[in-house]
Amino acid sequence: MNTTLITGASSGIGAAFARKFAALGRNVFLVARSEDKLITLCNELGRVSGVRAQYFALDLTEPDAPARLFEETQKRELEIDMLINNAGFGSMGYFDKLDPEREVEMIDLNVRALVDLTHRFLIPMRKRNQGTIINVASTAGFQSVPFMTTYAATKAFVLSFSEALSEENRPFGVRVMALCPGVTETNFFKRRRWDVHRCEEFKQRKKLSTLL
Repeated sequence: MNTTLITGASSGIGAAFARKFAALGRNVFLVARSEDKLITLCNELGRVSGVRAQYFALDLTEPDAPARLFEETQKRELEIDMLINNAGFGSMGYFDKLDPEREVEMIDLNVRALVDLTHRFLIPMRKRNQGTIINVASTAGFQSVPFMTTYAATKAFVLSFSEALSEENRPFGVRVMALCPGVTETNFFKRRRWDVHRCEEFKQRKKLSTLL
């Protein structure tokens, strides 16, 4: 059964993807940490769009999470012909003041899990000569971003990774693309612990630098 798999699907951009593809009549398999939110969204999609909406509650920062997710799709006999790697988070502040474990966790989710999932689902797509992979990057990936150092670096990786894979897999009927949204009203800012005072400090530093 052809299905779109969406990570980070319980809210924000991931939930918007889920609603859009369900409205187009595509079955969806939603992945996120919050089981309650996933259940609510799946019920909504089934009721409104009449598609088969399934979920799997999973923390993709766990080392074995991508393998477990791939195995789950096989158990359910789902043919994932579209993968949307949307799960991710960021941080803001002076790098030396940030929690190093949290920064590494960000790399685990934004980079490691994305690469692992892409590799696992790309192989069967190439065998079928058909498939689509959308990796959610950011406009922050086009340049270094002070005070968002690690986050911007992870998104630069996603952008470069996706562009290269797009060329590699063009002859095999698999489309790979990077989505680069700007500032979007989602729960992303809550998880990244946005600090208003640091934002104001950054603005003041930018103003000063333009005067020098």
